[in-house]
Amino acid sequence: MTASVMQARKLGSQGLEVSKIGLGAMGMTAFYGGDFDREAAEETNINTIGKALELGINFIDTAWIYQSFGADGKPNRTNEELVGKAIKRFGRDRFVIATKFGITMCDGSMAVSGKPEFVRQQLHESLDRLGIDQIDLYYMHRMDPSTPIEETVACLKELVDEGKIKYIGLSECSSDELRRAHAVHPISAIQMEWSLNSRDAEKTVIKTARELGVGIVAYSPLGRGLLTGKIASLNDLSEKDSRRRNPRFVPENFKNNKATTFFDLAAKKNVTPAQLALAWVLHRGDDVVPIPGTKQPARIIENAGAADISLTPEELEEIEQSIPDIAGERQEARHSGVLFNAREQ
Repeated sequence: MTASVMQARKLGSQGLEVSKIGLGAMGMTAFYGGDFDREAAEETNINTIGKALELGINFIDTAWIYQSFGADGKPNRTNEELVGKAIKRFGRDRFVIATKFGITMCDGSMAVSGKPEFVRQQLHESLDRLGIDQIDLYYMHRMDPSTPIEETVACLKELVDEGKIKYIGLSECSSDELRRAHAVHPISAIQMEWSLNSRDAEKTVIKTARELGVGIVAYSPLGRGLLTGKIASLNDLSEKDSRRRNPRFVPENFKNNKATTFFDLAAKKNVTPAQLALAWVLHRGDDVVPIPGTKQPARIIENAGAADISLTPEELEEIEQSIPDIAGERQEARHSGVLFNAREQ
């Protein structure tokens, strides 16, 4: 299915409006794909962002941590700089830019910080890399258990008042953290992993977000590729692709997690598996915006087609029943304490 004119959706009640489907830029520079030549891929990546704009997809998601590192351990391709080049080429007014703060590297390991001075430092650096003077949606990437969320959001409120950010978001937060943050300053959106393969947030923080009128941005809506039908075997992933360390992709779980019945259902409906998976997410509510990632213009066109798919309640139930019981946690153990310690299970 090809896409028509992309509709918009509102996130929160503060005025934030974005395209119905966004673009997650992470894989253009980090984690997925392993050892591909990121410098050589830059022009294709920028063209992919340009194709997104042509299709009406203006919501671009990035973060400072989405970067690759050279042999010396220093970053050599940063995602924000890449997005900044696209902004310079296509024009700032065409984009709604979301980026994130809070994750840092300490002695080669990830750590989190929500301390005001750290927030301001990361914001300054992000604005510089992006080449802009205001970020549309600024997320706290992960929650800091050592800093009260009220203290962090108070700083973000100051940054809104200073005109450096427009809207505030939280990523991978708990219901309690969302309530406490929202009491200091309205939160426009939360970003949570949400797909047919990852639904644990539906009964917890997503319910809270809807109670408070907070929008939901669904990251990894294609199950990190498991729902696309493009990964026939682990040989389709580079040896350095981070998904090879993901519990859902280890050999004993990967075989179970292949959604073969779902793929057959998509074929029956004459849409691609990715389109059907995204359509399911879009049907979770008008307050939901998925941000599938890709490095290829053709995939942007494919993903955009999901916005025009209508599904009945019976079809939604059929889709859900076609998904196998997922084996394995959604993130590798070495990151789980830092990246997911606050999420209710």
